[in-house]
Amino acid sequence: MKIATIGTGGIGGYLAVKLTLNGHEVATVARGAHLSAIQKNGLTLTTTEGVQNISPWKASDDTKSIGPVDAIIFGVKCNALDQAAKACLPMLHKETIVVPFLNGVEAPERLSEFLPKQNIANGIAKISTTITEPGIIRQVGSFAQFIFAECDSKPSLRIKQLQSIFRNAGIDAPETEDIDCDLWSKFVLFTSMSGVTAAARCTVGDIRSSKELSKLAQAIMIETANVGRAKGIKLPNTLEKDLWTSIKTLPADMRASTAIDLENNRPLETPWVSGAAIRLAREVGVSAKLNEAIFALLSPYENGTKKV
Repeated sequence: MKIATIGTGGIGGYLAVKLTLNGHEVATVARGAHLSAIQKNGLTLTTTEGVQNISPWKASDDTKSIGPVDAIIFGVKCNALDQAAKACLPMLHKETIVVPFLNGVEAPERLSEFLPKQNIANGIAKISTTITEPGIIRQVGSFAQFIFAECDSKPSLRIKQLQSIFRNAGIDAPETEDIDCDLWSKFVLFTSMSGVTAAARCTVGDIRSSKELSKLAQAIMIETANVGRAKGIKLPNTLEKDLWTSIKTLPADMRASTAIDLENNRPLETPWVSGAAIRLAREVGVSAKLNEAIFALLSPYENGTKKV
């Protein structure tokens, strides 16, 4: 299968290595020093099991030179979606499937402003990866799972085929009957962990050891879950409790990507995390006061530099 990773960062880079090693033609769309390093030395993935290096089928910042592919792994930051979506157009044919692995719950709707709806699927990546230096991706921990489906969650041949390709490459890609529930379950967790670790400049361990931060993190999860349920998302009644239990098992030094972006003076995804919770809450007439507070606290740093 011909596959393109657009935004070959942590997620796209991880998948590009795994899928290339399993014999697929993978084009890595990147730019700057990262692209130069991939073109010169290949793409490297470091995990707890060792180091893997591949030479992509193509590595370019020009999607026209890549041409139509069968699947596009869409893994850019939320604030880069518009430009990246437009760049996908030369790589589409009628049956190309575009699978977004972004934070938040609005990616399919946002993509549909630029791409044909028939090409758009929906997905969730549960993995911790980052670019440690140009051309090198590091996986933190060993957990990696990719859940994706058609936007209406109905079975399709192209989804089944891509899931099979992932599994044959040793990638966990389970089936799902409700992609919206899966997506919102992660969103409930992420609004909390993203908001608290960034706004409080803390780690997961700090949250667990602080009564006040623990209460805040749990309250944000409850608030965001209430928004989802008001929108008709069939979230389990025990979701918030189950998520809090899972947080207790996370590495103590773990932080959400928002906190890491804040520390490195990079633009934040808050408009599509706490900001999205606020927008969606207003649509259904429920409160999102805690998400509003988090959004306000982080707003001076939204563009990567503090506003004066």
